[in-house]
Amino acid sequence: MKSSTKDQAKGKLHKVKGKVKELAGKVSMNAELEGKGKDEKRAGKIQQKVGEIEKVAGK
Repeated sequence: MKSSTKDQAKGKLHKVKGKVKELAGKVSMNAELEGKGKDEKRAGKIQQKVGEIEKVAGK
C-alpha cells in the first residue's frame, strides 16, 4: 500500500475515533474527553490531507 493511501486511511480512522470520543465526552459531560476527541479529529483531518497531497505529488 502506498504511503499516501496509508495516510488517508489512518486519517479517516483518527477522524472517526475523534468523533466518537467527542460525542462520548458530550454525553458524559466530560469536557476533557470531548477536547481530546476534537484534537484527534483535527489530527485525522490533517493526516488525511497529507495523504491527498502526497497522492497528487506522486509519492
